[in-house]
Amino acid sequence: MKKILILNGPNLNLQGKRNVEIYGTTTFEEYTQQLAERYEGRVEFDYFQSNIEGELINSIHQSVGVYDGIVLNAGGYTHTSVALRDAIAAVATPVVEVHISSILAREEFRHISMIAPVAKGSIMGFGLDSYRLGVEALLE
Repeated sequence: MKKILILNGPNLNLQGKRNVEIYGTTTFEEYTQQLAERYEGRVEFDYFQSNIEGELINSIHQSVGVYDGIVLNAGGYTHTSVALRDAIAAVATPVVEVHISSILAREEFRHISMIAPVAKGSIMGFGLDSYRLGVEALLE
Protein backbone atom coordinates (compact mmCIF):
# COMPACT_ATOMS: atom_id res chain seq x y z
CA MET A 1 0.00 0.00 0.00
CA LYS A 2 1.24 3.49 -0.90
CA LYS A 3 1.38 6.27 1.66
CA ILE A 4 0.71 9.81 0.41
CA LEU A 5 0.77 13.12 2.24
CA ILE A 6 -1.65 15.81 1.16
CA LEU A 7 0.02 19.04 2.17
CA ASN A 8 -1.80 22.36 2.01
CA GLY A 9 -0.47 25.85 2.53
CA PRO A 10 -1.94 29.14 3.68
CA ASN A 11 -5.65 29.85 3.69
CA LEU A 12 -6.57 26.35 2.55
CA ASN A 13 -7.94 25.73 6.04
CA LEU A 14 -10.80 27.94 4.80
CA GLN A 15 -11.68 25.59 1.92
CA GLY A 16 -15.44 25.44 1.54
CA LYS A 17 -15.90 28.87 3.13
CA ARG A 18 -13.53 31.21 1.23
CA ASN A 19 -14.17 32.40 -2.33
CA VAL A 20 -16.66 29.60 -2.93
CA GLU A 21 -17.21 30.84 -6.50
CA ILE A 22 -13.58 29.84 -7.21
CA TYR A 23 -12.92 27.01 -4.75
CA GLY A 24 -16.35 25.45 -4.14
CA THR A 25 -18.12 24.55 -0.90
CA THR A 26 -16.60 21.14 -0.10
CA THR A 27 -14.28 21.22 2.91
CA PHE A 28 -10.97 19.36 3.00
CA GLU A 29 -12.29 17.14 5.77
CA GLU A 30 -15.07 16.04 3.40
CA TYR A 31 -12.76 15.73 0.41
CA THR A 32 -10.00 13.76 2.15
CA GLN A 33 -12.67 11.33 3.37
CA GLN A 34 -13.82 10.89 -0.24
CA LEU A 35 -10.22 10.23 -1.32
CA ALA A 36 -9.70 7.71 1.46
CA GLU A 37 -12.85 5.84 0.39
CA ARG A 38 -11.89 5.92 -3.29
CA TYR A 39 -8.40 4.51 -2.67
CA GLU A 40 -9.24 2.22 0.25
CA GLY A 41 -6.80 -0.68 0.34
CA ARG A 42 -4.43 1.03 -2.13
CA VAL A 43 -3.41 4.32 -0.52
CA GLU A 44 -3.07 5.50 3.04
CA PHE A 45 -3.42 9.28 3.29
CA ASP A 46 -2.19 11.78 5.82
CA TYR A 47 -3.31 15.38 5.67
CA PHE A 48 -1.54 18.46 6.98
CA GLN A 49 -2.31 22.13 6.48
CA SER A 50 -0.43 25.13 7.79
CA ASN A 51 -0.42 28.85 7.27
CA ILE A 52 3.22 28.83 8.39
CA GLU A 53 5.92 28.34 5.76
CA GLY A 54 8.39 26.68 8.13
CA GLU A 55 5.87 24.02 9.15
CA LEU A 56 5.33 23.12 5.49
CA ILE A 57 9.10 22.89 4.99
CA ASN A 58 9.41 20.66 8.08
CA SER A 59 6.69 18.37 6.68
CA ILE A 60 8.57 18.05 3.40
CA HIS A 61 11.83 17.26 5.21
CA GLN A 62 10.11 14.68 7.44
CA SER A 63 8.50 12.95 4.44
CA VAL A 64 11.66 11.04 3.52
CA GLY A 65 11.24 7.34 4.17
CA VAL A 66 7.68 7.89 5.42
CA TYR A 67 5.71 8.79 2.30
CA ASP A 68 5.75 7.55 -1.26
CA GLY A 69 4.78 11.02 -2.43
CA ILE A 70 3.32 14.40 -1.57
CA VAL A 71 0.40 16.18 -3.20
CA LEU A 72 1.16 19.84 -2.45
CA ASN A 73 -0.98 22.92 -2.78
CA ALA A 74 1.31 25.62 -1.44
CA GLY A 75 -1.34 28.31 -1.86
CA GLY A 76 0.18 31.78 -2.07
CA TYR A 77 3.63 30.39 -1.24
CA THR A 78 3.62 28.88 -4.73
CA HIS A 79 4.54 32.26 -6.13
CA THR A 80 6.95 33.49 -3.46
CA SER A 81 8.73 30.74 -1.57
CA VAL A 82 12.27 29.91 -2.58
CA ALA A 83 12.50 28.07 0.75
CA LEU A 84 9.69 25.63 -0.18
CA ARG A 85 11.27 25.13 -3.59
CA ASP A 86 14.62 24.34 -1.96
CA ALA A 87 12.98 21.90 0.48
CA ILE A 88 11.33 20.00 -2.38
CA ALA A 89 14.60 19.90 -4.33
CA ALA A 90 16.46 18.63 -1.25
CA VAL A 91 14.38 15.48 -0.65
CA ALA A 92 13.85 12.31 -2.65
CA THR A 93 10.09 12.24 -1.97
CA PRO A 94 8.26 13.04 -5.23
CA VAL A 95 5.98 16.08 -5.06
CA VAL A 96 3.07 16.85 -7.36
CA GLU A 97 2.02 20.50 -7.28
CA VAL A 98 -1.74 21.03 -7.41
CA HIS A 99 -4.06 24.01 -7.51
CA ILE A 100 -7.83 24.07 -7.29
CA SER A 101 -8.12 26.93 -9.78
CA SER A 102 -5.99 27.55 -12.83
CA ILE A 103 -3.28 29.90 -11.63
CA LEU A 104 -2.66 30.86 -15.27
CA ALA A 105 -6.21 32.17 -15.61
CA ARG A 106 -5.93 34.41 -12.56
CA GLU A 107 -3.98 37.53 -11.65
CA GLU A 108 -0.64 37.90 -13.40
CA PHE A 109 1.36 37.56 -10.18
CA ARG A 110 -0.05 34.02 -9.82
CA HIS A 111 1.30 32.90 -13.20
CA ILE A 112 4.76 32.08 -11.84
CA SER A 113 5.29 28.97 -9.73
CA MET A 114 8.50 28.69 -7.76
CA ILE A 115 7.63 25.04 -7.13
CA ALA A 116 6.89 23.75 -10.65
CA PRO A 117 10.54 23.40 -11.76
CA VAL A 118 11.33 21.02 -8.87
CA ALA A 119 8.01 19.15 -8.74
CA LYS A 120 7.29 15.89 -10.55
CA GLY A 121 4.49 17.77 -12.27
CA SER A 122 1.76 20.37 -11.85
CA ILE A 123 -2.00 19.98 -12.03
CA MET A 124 -4.39 22.92 -11.88
CA GLY A 125 -7.86 24.09 -12.66
CA PHE A 126 -9.86 20.93 -11.97
CA GLY A 127 -11.29 22.01 -8.64
CA LEU A 128 -10.68 19.63 -5.78
CA ASP A 129 -10.32 16.87 -8.37
CA SER A 130 -6.82 18.29 -8.96
CA TYR A 131 -5.83 16.41 -5.80
CA ARG A 132 -7.13 13.09 -7.14
CA LEU A 133 -5.24 13.68 -10.37
CA GLY A 134 -2.14 14.41 -8.28
CA VAL A 135 -2.61 11.09 -6.46
CA GLU A 136 -2.96 9.30 -9.79
CA ALA A 137 0.27 10.91 -11.02
CA LEU A 138 2.08 9.59 -7.94
CA LEU A 139 0.63 6.10 -8.37
CA GLU A 140 1.81 5.82 -12.00
